[in-house]
Amino acid sequence: MLTVSELTGKIKRTIEDNFFEVQIIGELSNYKPHNSGHWYFSLKDSDAQISCTMWRSFKNYVFFTPQDGMKIIVTGKVTVYPPRGTYQIDVRSMLPAGEGDLQMAFEALKKRLFEEGLFDEAYKKPIPWMPERIGIATAIDGAALQDMIITAKKRFPLAELIVAPCKVQGAGASESVANAIRLLNKQGNIEVIIVARGGGSIEDLWAFNEESAARAIFDSRIPVVTGVGHEVDITIADFVADYRAATPTAAMEAVIPDGEELLAQIQQTDKGFMQYLKRLVVSSKTRLRQVMMFSVLAKPMQLVQFRKQSLDYTVFKFHENIRMYVNGLTHKVALLSVKVESNNVKKLLKKGFVLVIQHGKFVKRATGLISGEEFSLEFFDKTIQVYTDEKK
Repeated sequence: MLTVSELTGKIKRTIEDNFFEVQIIGELSNYKPHNSGHWYFSLKDSDAQISCTMWRSFKNYVFFTPQDGMKIIVTGKVTVYPPRGTYQIDVRSMLPAGEGDLQMAFEALKKRLFEEGLFDEAYKKPIPWMPERIGIATAIDGAALQDMIITAKKRFPLAELIVAPCKVQGAGASESVANAIRLLNKQGNIEVIIVARGGGSIEDLWAFNEESAARAIFDSRIPVVTGVGHEVDITIADFVADYRAATPTAAMEAVIPDGEELLAQIQQTDKGFMQYLKRLVVSSKTRLRQVMMFSVLAKPMQLVQFRKQSLDYTVFKFHENIRMYVNGLTHKVALLSVKVESNNVKKLLKKGFVLVIQHGKFVKRATGLISGEEFSLEFFDKTIQVYTDEKK
């Protein structure tokens, strides 16, 4: 004869020993995120359902927000909960069963944020013309950042770029993007923020379809321009942003003017002014000839010479001012080019400096390094992962 506890214990050992790791596909229902950070939900099909638990430490690796009705694939172990005599799955990982389920999650969040007013034109902030300081939230080692730097140097080297590195793909990427936006908002004198990453699959771009990134963009006091993926890629972040560009390069082109076009406008203005002066000279000469016909004027040529001298001085001052203005711009461009190049991260690393990165953030002081946890050392030629010695 067995007690209830004994029988339950035998069942628990039998089930947990034989179903230590299972992979199950089913429809997600009764999804409940608890205040503790754990997730509770059920998996079901047409004939059965099973309770599931996903502890907070594992949910950080899920790159999408679960929604009831999604078809998902979970991996975990079957366990028995003796106080209730029920079995459940301790979920270790979760993936959408198909792209359609991600699209469903996308549409659900889009509808909710739309109804809250996050997409309203009334909240869109104007993009400043010719900003001097531009914030960028993107991956520090991504091709998108290099493309934007090249574009900025080519179009308007006077612009200063302030980069807030962040993850743009995988677990925790959306919150990393949100933190980068909030960090740039704390900086002084930044006039516009670009949030960008290169192209990829819907899974690769999912960080920009999460609520945390969308709300950080909406809450930004600084105008935000998105340049995520390619022309065909539309994310939740694009709907919330003050301006959506098709690519990272297009985003940079949208916020800074073309220096060559500005120079052409100055030259056109100079040309127009010179034409105006020529017409003025011709008109003045005509009037002088008419005046000289009157015999009552004494020494008419003296008056003409004075007017010619005054006109020559005006033309000289105009050309001198234009020359000084252009020289000043050229000098500023040269100084800023040297400044940008001197702060090139790759050059600093090549000189022997090392970047210390822990939890996606740069560690600037030894006191900022968390003991007993992994961190990385980024050299010029390689990045290595190391651990600190945990204090006893």
